[in-house]
Amino acid sequence: MHEFRSTGAEILAEQFLEELKEKHRVADAEFLVDGMGYLTALARTNLNGDFNYTDRNIVEKFFQTYTMRIERFHKTWNGSQTSAKRWLTAYTAYYNHHRSHQALDNQPPVEALKQRGSI
Repeated sequence: MHEFRSTGAEILAEQFLEELKEKHRVADAEFLVDGMGYLTALARTNLNGDFNYTDRNIVEKFFQTYTMRIERFHKTWNGSQTSAKRWLTAYTAYYNHHRSHQALDNQPPVEALKQRGSI
């Protein structure tokens, strides 16, 4: 009989998920993971997960774009912190509710999620 041994990545992932469960309500959440021990850790902590690079790549592209634009903004902004917060709030609303995205059939993310029944 083969004894199953957890890898270091699985142990760390399981510890992280247990701490997350203690601090937040995540029972209904579905985690999008890239391996690294998380599928095993999710199963051991009774959480749901999906190993899907398509959705993961969309999310990573979003954060890459957002980070790039924030860096540009930071280099050129000379207003107050309050005005920066207003600008970022307006930009986020525009990006999610109005701007069409080629990867989402030229729809804003909110509309694409409504069609998929995710909202």
